[in-house]
Amino acid sequence: MPVLEKIVIRDFRNIVLQELGFSPNVNCISGNNGSGKTNLLEAIHYLSMTKSSSSSIEKFNFRHGCNEFAIAGSYKMEGGLESRFAIQVTEDGKKVLKRDDKPYKRVSEHMGVLPIVMVSPADSSMVSESGEERRRFMNAVLSQTDQEYLDAVQQYNRLLQQRNKMLKDHNCDMSLLEVFDMKMASLAEPVAARRRELCEALTPKVQEYYSALSGGGEQVSLKYETDLDRGPLDAILAENRNRDLALRYTSAGIQRDDIAFTMEGHPIRRCGSQGQQKSFLVSLKFAQYEIMKNRYGFAPILLLDDLFDKLDMNRVSNLLAMVAGSDFGQIFLTDSNKVRIAGIVDGLTRDRMYYETSEGTFKTI
Repeated sequence: MPVLEKIVIRDFRNIVLQELGFSPNVNCISGNNGSGKTNLLEAIHYLSMTKSSSSSIEKFNFRHGCNEFAIAGSYKMEGGLESRFAIQVTEDGKKVLKRDDKPYKRVSEHMGVLPIVMVSPADSSMVSESGEERRRFMNAVLSQTDQEYLDAVQQYNRLLQQRNKMLKDHNCDMSLLEVFDMKMASLAEPVAARRRELCEALTPKVQEYYSALSGGGEQVSLKYETDLDRGPLDAILAENRNRDLALRYTSAGIQRDDIAFTMEGHPIRRCGSQGQQKSFLVSLKFAQYEIMKNRYGFAPILLLDDLFDKLDMNRVSNLLAMVAGSDFGQIFLTDSNKVRIAGIVDGLTRDRMYYETSEGTFKTI
């Protein structure tokens, strides 16, 4: 399994220039809020996913006054081989991604090479905001484990953009529109099938982790929702054609897919307390971690940002003990309280490293 041995970060968020080495097991980062703990985890996430876990707006990742940033990491790969991955991003959005100094032809080729799961306070957007956040979650899981899924989603999105552009043309070619509809339908079916399978696989695992974390007996569940429940996409698009021409965009399709998060059959957004919602989201990410571990045959890198926020310390300790078994992978854990974090981690493993950060500068402690 890939293990991050060293990272070099330049001009990423509040980090000017930093080089850090890590334990292959547990790495703990402490510091005050806003000191840079999350930024380090985001840099590690960027090396795996070529984007931030929390923001699609690239300019937020540049250090103030800078017009580019760079991140490089040295990993021990399967079989003990060493590989170096590096990404440079400029203010015009250009990304150059390399493995062992050799550029990738397509960024998508990198997906799944460095599998990763991140748990953070930003996950709350999956409950509180639109379906876009929940689709991002499904794509983040499936794009790391299924290259065919990623290719299909990317092709579908390109066709969707072209179809929407056609709909804005007052002299839209109806025959060409039908061709787009058939192509999109052929891509939508396998994407929807994989998303449905994912939600069905996640539900029992989310329930297991939620019960362990919350100590409660509430039943939680996920239900995949898609327009394709009404039939083939090309038939739905044909039925909606006049509406789409009036709206000048595509009003049905897998770009509207969603997941219903429920507790006792009711939307968790409405009936769940803050603690229950946090427990559910943490359970969801740990379930993702388990599914990806089973898919790869080894554990992904696990990033746990401010895990103790709104959660009982003893239950978090129990949850970490569940994850940190004999086959656990590399873990990065942040907390504002270095005494609290040490009290838990020292009981899990003796192979760990501690860092403290202030204003984007990190030191071992």
